[in-house]
Amino acid sequence: MKAPFSSRFTVTIAALSVFVASSTLKPSAVLAQGGIRDAEIEALIADYSNPILRAAGLGSQNIRIHLINDRSFNAFVVDGQNMFLHVGSIMKSSTPNQLIGVIAHEAGHIEGSHISRMQTQIARAQTAALFFQLLGIASMAAGAFGGGGNDLAEGGAAIMYGGQSAAMRSFLNYKRAEESAADQAAVRYLNVTKQSSRGMIETFKLFLEQSSTAGRGVDPYAQTHPLPQERIASLQQLAVTSPYFGQRDSPDLQLRHDMVRAKLDAFINKKNRAVVFRDYPDSNQGLPARYARAIATCYSQGSRAALPLIDQLIAAQPTNAYFHEFKGQCLMEEGGSMNEAIPPLRTAVKLAPRASLIRVMLAQALLASNNNAVLNEAVENLKLALVNETTNAAAFTQLANAYARLNKQADAELATANAYFHRGRFTDAKMQAKRAQAGFPLGSPNWLKADD
Repeated sequence: MKAPFSSRFTVTIAALSVFVASSTLKPSAVLAQGGIRDAEIEALIADYSNPILRAAGLGSQNIRIHLINDRSFNAFVVDGQNMFLHVGSIMKSSTPNQLIGVIAHEAGHIEGSHISRMQTQIARAQTAALFFQLLGIASMAAGAFGGGGNDLAEGGAAIMYGGQSAAMRSFLNYKRAEESAADQAAVRYLNVTKQSSRGMIETFKLFLEQSSTAGRGVDPYAQTHPLPQERIASLQQLAVTSPYFGQRDSPDLQLRHDMVRAKLDAFINKKNRAVVFRDYPDSNQGLPARYARAIATCYSQGSRAALPLIDQLIAAQPTNAYFHEFKGQCLMEEGGSMNEAIPPLRTAVKLAPRASLIRVMLAQALLASNNNAVLNEAVENLKLALVNETTNAAAFTQLANAYARLNKQADAELATANAYFHRGRFTDAKMQAKRAQAGFPLGSPNWLKADD
């Protein structure tokens, strides 16, 4: 049964509206839907993405990759500075090369300025759709008031629907072209970095197996992306000519990838130990499986049950900062022992001094220990962390707490102002900044920061 013209018209306009909304989302709005932070995962993603971004000429643009707590396989960009990666993309990528291909594709969108160009294309499509809407309304009005009857009214509806459908198809054709261009750019970056495009082909084959749109009866002109089989064919032609097509991921990188996948599985299912032990049974004595079981044990049976498993991991890789970090985290969150958490977190910071999130966790433990003798250590770790974590409101709040306990009221107020600012509470931020400014010498660095 065909939908009435009016309802089909509504669908077409609604579809364009969705594209407008999705292409103008702010990063904060996306992260509000469920962003996650983890030092180990972010370090791995940085190692994947940095060579690709440099190859794309984007190395100096400070592009941030945000992790979204969603198990589906997806990645996208909303502007020229931020890339978003569902954790499901990591979990479903069996090799680093597969995930690197996804990142390379999104980098192609950024390099090609596809978001800003797509917004222009959307505006054109909306203008065309609106023109046909007005033309159709005029025809329908002539039918209603000029004696033309139903023929003119139906003709006006047909003009509205047909014109908008053409506008929508024109936009979708443009979108598919941009996706193909991003695919080609991704292959170029992979070649520059001497990596294989095989992972991209494997990813699209996964899409082909899972996508309901790969069946018969699909209108290829009604898709925003080329159909998976088309992308595979196009990529295959480019990929097999590369001298790096047979290149494989190093064993060390594959192990790190598997560790992160196990970690995600365990944390996402941390309250369902049975699921984790099904995915990583005791019979699997590989390091990733042992990591997953240690995490699941911590959150299902507590830190005391998990500590022997964590210590075994540390014995296997004593210089792995993230094992020490997790020991501290487990003691903090499931053992309630802040003092016991401090030594492993200190070790983690020594092993990974640039891991700002571990410094923030150490500061949290130091502050929660209620030992005033470690307050300055907490402040120093937070200040170092905030060099990179410039928008981390929680870290600024901890810094404010530490300064207040050290009786440094103006510093505490300035840190509080920053915390409010990065939470979007601009009125409160301005009020706290004015209070802080009154406590600093006129023209001093902190006075100027408060003035900003």
